[in-house]
Amino acid sequence: LDITASSDGRDTMIDVVKRVSEQVFIPLTVGGGVRSAADVRRLLQAGADKVAMNTAAVLDPAAFAEAAKAFGNQCMVIAIDARRVGPDSPAADPSLLADDHPGKRELALGPSSQWEVYVHGGRTPTGIDAVKWAEYAVGLGAGEVLLTSMDRDGHLDGYDLELTRAVADAVPVPVIASGGAGNPSHMAEAVSDGPGGGRADAALAASIFHYGEFTVAETKRQMAAAGLPIREAAS
Repeated sequence: LDITASSDGRDTMIDVVKRVSEQVFIPLTVGGGVRSAADVRRLLQAGADKVAMNTAAVLDPAAFAEAAKAFGNQCMVIAIDARRVGPDSPAADPSLLADDHPGKRELALGPSSQWEVYVHGGRTPTGIDAVKWAEYAVGLGAGEVLLTSMDRDGHLDGYDLELTRAVADAVPVPVIASGGAGNPSHMAEAVSDGPGGGRADAALAASIFHYGEFTVAETKRQMAAAGLPIREAAS
């Protein structure tokens, strides 16, 4: 994921996708700066198995629906950056969404809303309820939800399990928990169906692997020890 491509107005790096796809033999999801079905086509041709859209899907839901119709739900991921709604939450710019956008009607934040969708790398509030948006995006053709808690992202103190659980319970497609992983136990909590678990189908982690605090193999062993059904890491 190129998380600042949309906010910086850049396209996803096609050459990088090509080179990575030649070296990895697991499903490759690419996102960041994806704005149209044409962008999705280029990424799939470059070797991506799935393509994630975030900002462009929020601002132009029809673009996401067009891509899903053209290439199939199985390769379209809706990436959602969410923040918890509070008294100090900034107001969304009314001009961000078109007047006929569902985010100004049925998807708008209401009295019971707990999380708001943010765009442009999690910097810009939209006034859209995150759980409602996840449901709507699945209706547009999303085959998977990549859900990031911007409140937890980078803090290494665990996922927002309440947010993850709310979205996982609301949609019939796989949900990937993101934002806050500090150790394998956090990842186990995110995918746990037990009391207080996140009920996600998968958990995303970055820093704990990038900085060598844990290996993928070690993480899988700990999750298996917690009773979770998980494939062993390749030796």
